[in-house]
Amino acid sequence: MKSRRRTWRVKLRQDRSLLIMTLPAVVLLAIFAYVPMLGNIMAFQQYSPYTGFFRSAFIGFDNFIRVFNNPLFLNAVKNTLTITAFQLVFYFPIPIILALLLNSVISPRIRTAVQAIVYLPHFFSWVLVVTIFQQIVGGAGLIAQTLRSQGYQGFDLMTDPNAFLILITMQSVWKDAGWGIIIFLAALSTVDPALHEAAAADGANRWRRMWHITLPALKPVIILLLILRLGDSLSVGFEQLILQRDAVGSDVSEVIDTYVYYQGVIYGDWSFAAAAGLAKGVISLLLVLGANKLAHVFGESGVYQKS
Repeated sequence: MKSRRRTWRVKLRQDRSLLIMTLPAVVLLAIFAYVPMLGNIMAFQQYSPYTGFFRSAFIGFDNFIRVFNNPLFLNAVKNTLTITAFQLVFYFPIPIILALLLNSVISPRIRTAVQAIVYLPHFFSWVLVVTIFQQIVGGAGLIAQTLRSQGYQGFDLMTDPNAFLILITMQSVWKDAGWGIIIFLAALSTVDPALHEAAAADGANRWRRMWHITLPALKPVIILLLILRLGDSLSVGFEQLILQRDAVGSDVSEVIDTYVYYQGVIYGDWSFAAAAGLAKGVISLLLVLGANKLAHVFGESGVYQKS
């Protein structure tokens, strides 16, 4: 027992500098991520900020019954899943395609320049992104004015509910697809060039090398990101959607996060909003666990695996 204690103390002394460096981040994580979880108790109360947690009446699962019987919440869930499914099909593959194209560029200078240009929009705020799209595809935007000057009828993509899915997917692709290629390029850098050389010597063309060497190298990363995307499927861009909610209407733009915001912060129904948020968190956790288990079935490690 003493030897174990001495070993622990020795390790603590050796890693003291690293522990001190990480301590502020751990404290901030605890304050802003874990301590607020205690506020979920209001999901089981008839909470009022004037009475506080300790004097608010406990009503059990009544708030959850209200949540799942509310048609507006169910519409928000439907919109959330629709946006997630649409972007999973039309947005998720784009960083993979960009990474494959950049990886095929021979000149390092061209590759670096293109990569820098493509992922630069990631650092723009959603306010700026929406403003840029308004100036391009809005009713008074560049494209609409050009069409009118040529005698054609203009259009306003920013206020068209039928094109809202396409609009927000275009915005997400322009803003974040370039940043996503970093992960896939890092995975591609681990591929041994000798494998490509051997395959080329055996007569394999570029497409066969990509199918049998490059894509298998990306497979674990793709599955990992898919699992994380499923876990985050009930959380789509809050800022992006709330900025455009009034322009297209809540019928197509209302998602769980914006609905919880309006119910809790704007309308003051704190208990209802907490119950909706807690239900979303539990379902997201189950999605991650289920997807991770499915990855184990197909022989992949997933997010975690039992030792």
